[in-house]
Amino acid sequence: MIQIGIIGGSGYTGGELIRLLIHHPAAAINFVYSRTKAGAPLYSAHEDLLGTTELCFTDLVNPEVDLVFLCLGHGNSRDFLEKNPFAETTKIIDLSTDFRAQANTAFLGKTFVYGLPEKNKSAIENASYIANPGCFATALQLALLPLAKAQKLRHPVHINGTTGSTGAGIIPGDSTHNSWRNNNLSWYKAFNHQHLGEVREQLSFEGADSNLATKAELPPFYFIPNRGAFSRGIFATLYTKYEGDIETAKALYKSYYKEAPYTHLSEFPIDLKQVTNTNQCHLHLHKHEDQLLITVAIDNLLKGASGQAVQNMNLLFGWEETLGLQLKANRF
Repeated sequence: MIQIGIIGGSGYTGGELIRLLIHHPAAAINFVYSRTKAGAPLYSAHEDLLGTTELCFTDLVNPEVDLVFLCLGHGNSRDFLEKNPFAETTKIIDLSTDFRAQANTAFLGKTFVYGLPEKNKSAIENASYIANPGCFATALQLALLPLAKAQKLRHPVHINGTTGSTGAGIIPGDSTHNSWRNNNLSWYKAFNHQHLGEVREQLSFEGADSNLATKAELPPFYFIPNRGAFSRGIFATLYTKYEGDIETAKALYKSYYKEAPYTHLSEFPIDLKQVTNTNQCHLHLHKHEDQLLITVAIDNLLKGASGQAVQNMNLLFGWEETLGLQLKANRF
């Protein structure tokens, strides 16, 4: 059993990690760090853990754990690692934006690998430090990676995506509290969502056959993110001009994801409930005249965050990629 530390365990992603790791057959939680809740039981923040664990939050860090997950606010992981050094043997998976961009992967003698298993599986298996992708970034990349790899991403891409309220974090805000969010819908950060840069960089590498010295040219992406009146999940539709028939497009996607245990192309239109509470990504393709419509659905807290982080942990330690992630959606 490897020993796990979680930094920032009182938020949504920390809570999801705790739920997954408590039942993981090869990992044990050594500590869950929180400056504001030290000494309190985990179920004081995550009430659904009552009766499952008696672990308490702590403000002490064990620097000798085998792996640490950083679940801190964006921009805080670098500061935490500078002030709290870990052993050379400790692997790190960061769930913030701090190390995702190619320009930011090197830090304190460490090199972070971008942790999208469908794209970088072999690199992840040989790494020690992982930058876990963002939720929208995961969904949009999985929707477009096969086109980018085949160098068929040549025309503007129009994207409309809706995310649940957990995507905004656990701290209440004007657009997250229930009375505003319930039975409501609105857009935010139109055309300039923070994950677009992450998506475009990774897709440009893929289109250049992963040659980081020469990025592929990409068309414009027009992305409208929406706030949905539900708690978890991302449902997005993307369309772009495509020279080819629908069966050729399907074959392209099936070939790209043939060894991916969590990303599947459906022959039927998909919906969000198929993937919530799972680490799955479901895709569907539809051709209308010269436009290819791609639909993608993931759980933002699992495949878009903590589930993918555990998937990366499994790859880091040479375990079965699906270990501890055999989760089934609640269809109704």
